[in-house]
Amino acid sequence: MSEEQNTCNPHKAGFVNIVGNPNVGKSTLMNRLVGERMSIITPKAQTTRHRITGIVNTDDYQIVFSDTPGVLKPRYKMQEAMLNFSEGALTDADILLYVTDVVEDPEKNADFLQKVAKEKIPVLLVINKIDLLSGDGANLINIVNAWQNRLPNAEIFPISATEDFNVDNLMKRIVELLPPSPPYFGKDALTDKPARFFVTEIIREKILENYDKEVPYSTEVIVEKFEEKEKSIHIMAVIYVERDSQKGILIGRQGSMLKKVGMQARKEIEQFFGKSVYLELFVKVEANWRNRENKLKSFGYIQ
Repeated sequence: MSEEQNTCNPHKAGFVNIVGNPNVGKSTLMNRLVGERMSIITPKAQTTRHRITGIVNTDDYQIVFSDTPGVLKPRYKMQEAMLNFSEGALTDADILLYVTDVVEDPEKNADFLQKVAKEKIPVLLVINKIDLLSGDGANLINIVNAWQNRLPNAEIFPISATEDFNVDNLMKRIVELLPPSPPYFGKDALTDKPARFFVTEIIREKILENYDKEVPYSTEVIVEKFEEKEKSIHIMAVIYVERDSQKGILIGRQGSMLKKVGMQARKEIEQFFGKSVYLELFVKVEANWRNRENKLKSFGYIQ
């Protein structure tokens, strides 16, 4: 490419942060936009606990997507930290994606929405799950009008992330809005998270899928050993819970439940890394860790 062409078409790069309430499909959308499985997805609320970065590179641009926890009213110090991740996403974005869906009450977490309405950067309002609507489109028109009144400066994109409907047009608009900038990361980078992080997320996903009630939300996963060789990885991970009763449920009779989680997680980790995996899981009790600042720091929720 000549210097003249570089001047006419400068490289573009920017941070695109995805925010919204729980269970509207932020993580599914993130994975669609990045083209990789970056965020775990389950039907349960509060699946995402951290800001998760996925990077899209071409010769002409770099997009740094950031998935964030669903906005909620905190009940624990851990949830306060999760809300801080979401609110922090309002301050360091070049483009903001506010994701809602066709069944959500627009008044939910109105105070957070007011902050979004005051943003000076481009805001793209994504109305997800339009595949759930039936009829002649009148319902969608009403939903679009209702949201237009709440976020009058936002551009609205009705989509279905699960059906991959209209996601390409959303992506095109994001590229158009990117500011001129050199890349922020190497062009081969897919994320700023270490490999261990995705191991913990996959194990947590399997816990969310296999247990009910409070148990999945009382767990934290820490990788204590990640020994990678050319064709294999040896992983040792500890699952922390808050009470002895939760430890018993997590392990199951004669270790049956923990073995099931381990087998499911190992298969998923092998797919993620493309290598054979030897996975060891242990369960430990760390009382009330969700409200203990020192534990939240060690688990990466507080800097």
